Parts: sequence; structure tokens; C-alpha cells
Amino acid sequence: MTGSTVLQARGLTKQYGWSNSLVRAVDEVDLDVPAGQVLAVMGPSGCGKSTLLQLLGGLQRPTDGQVWLADRRIDTMSERALARLRRNNVGFVFQSFHLMEELTAVENVELAALMAGQSPRKARQRAMHLLDQVGLADRAKHLPSALSGGQRQRVAIARALSNEPLVVLADEPTGNLDSAATLEVLRLFEELRTAGQTLVVVTHDARIAAVADRVIDMRDGAFADDTQLSSAATGTVHGGWR
Repeated sequence: MTGSTVLQARGLTKQYGWSNSLVRAVDEVDLDVPAGQVLAVMGPSGCGKSTLLQLLGGLQRPTDGQVWLADRRIDTMSERALARLRRNNVGFVFQSFHLMEELTAVENVELAALMAGQSPRKARQRAMHLLDQVGLADRAKHLPSALSGGQRQRVAIARALSNEPLVVLADEPTGNLDSAATLEVLRLFEELRTAGQTLVVVTHDARIAAVADRVIDMRDGAFADDTQLSSAATGTVHGGWR
């Protein structure tokens, strides 16, 4: 694995069941994700996209194959070492936000930094900076229940960035959002691309391709097509943040 490659997989396989009921959710996938690339993995529900993302982020163990993250092989790591590596190098964004409902927006964003050992002062400064970047500084003290779907997802993305991760892994980040909220998130992804953040998004939403450098079409656990776009994505999402 080269220094410019953030994620790498070889022969990555995940299977469930036994004998005649055996299903290969991910089927001998090879993948290299260079630093600064925005990769969209697309395909219908059940094609293996989310399982692939979980394998790349160390949330699941593969049945076979190898995964490297930040120049370290993760499929053979202990759970403790893997948790430490994830905490310092990976930001996760989920379809259902996974915000702590009893914490304010800024408390949700700073939580990961606090768990990683940052001082409360530095964690709060970083959280406020990120909320400002995603256009939610004025919502910092709001609970998730007081935020719209698009705002909650932007808080979740800010939280994923709190430890300045090498890669952000997003699982269907627009799946629970209406069209207006989806545009909010797409604009943020466009900003992340411009800033050079490595980002892997699994989705069935074709609009994600508007902010991607590369699009992989996944079918039945394997890659059916891998399209490298120009260094700037082919589409642009216009408009303000607020």
C-alpha cells in the first residue's frame, strides 16, 4: 500500500449463511482509494454496498481477503487496536444520523474528540468551527429534535470530521432526506471534495455522482463498472448553505 492510498482491499469477501443458503454480500472485491478522492459506490438495495463500507471501516470482519487503512492491515487487528485506529482515522456518517438525542449539536460534534483525548477547550473550539463550516453555528445549542433532517445530517457530518480523519465513510447519507435536505448535504460534500477530504459514499441516489471523482456500480456483491471522472466532478451543486 502506497503512502498516497488511504484505503485498499484485495479479494475482499463477506458471506452469510451456510451450504445452499450461502450468500456472498461482497464477492472478491479489489479496491484502491487514493488520498483526496471522492468515491461514490452505487447500486440497488441489497447489492452489498453497505457491507462493503463496513468492511472498509473495520465495523465488520471479512470472510476472506485483506483490508488496509492508513498503511495498516486491519482485518487481522485486535478489536482494541482496530477501535483506536478507527477513532483516529475514520469518520462515519449514517443514514439515520445516530446523534445523541440528549446532547446539543455542539456536544454531539465534540464527543468524538473528547473520547479521543482532546481537551474540552480544544474539542469545543473544533466543534464550533465545524458547525460554522456546515452553516449551523447558530444551531449549536439546539437538540437534534429541534433540527430538520438536513440539519441533523450536517451535524453528523461535522461530527465525522471532528478528529480530522483520513477518510469519511458515508452510508446512504441522503436516504432519509427530502429533496431540499439532500441538496444541503450534496453541497457539503462538494465543499469536502474541494478541501481535499477523502470520502467514500455508498448510495442508490444518482445525484451523489454530481460531487464524485469516481463512480463504482456494484451488483450482486461485485463491481460491475468503475468510472474515473475528471479531477473535478462532472456536476456542480449550486446555492448557499443556510
